Amino acid sequence: MAVRVQAEGFDPGAELSGFACGRTDVGAVVSFTGVVRDTDGGLDRMEIEHYPGMTERAIAAMVETATARWDLADCLVIHRHGAMMPGEQIMMVATAAPHRVAAFEAAEFLMDYLKSRAPFWKKEFGTDGSGWVESKDEDEDALSRWE
Repeated sequence: MAVRVQAEGFDPGAELSGFACGRTDVGAVVSFTGVVRDTDGGLDRMEIEHYPGMTERAIAAMVETATARWDLADCLVIHRHGAMMPGEQIMMVATAAPHRVAAFEAAEFLMDYLKSRAPFWKKEFGTDGSGWVESKDEDEDALSRWE
């Protein structure tokens, strides 16, 4: 199980290859990569802030919860901070499990919690100025299925 919070970009293909390479103990590997989205064509960049140490501990606790709930053989969470341009990767979740249902559900659980509960603060800068990204009701609603 690995959690990385970093400013540097990453190659999702290389990360997934390294995560899955040589695994003979699992029947499923699931991954998701989040990308900076420019919905209206006016986004210059997104900046993500966090508190080092606190953020890693919070994400590690989410991974421990997922591991206790599903039969996971391994899990990888990468989340970036700092300035990112549209199209750049923000985060990646990968799960490995004996069976696909556990791998998919654990990955979705982690993505939902990263989106709504991980201690990150996002600010968008664009042609219309800048502003903090507000939480969305649908992101909060997604968490209710895991209760």
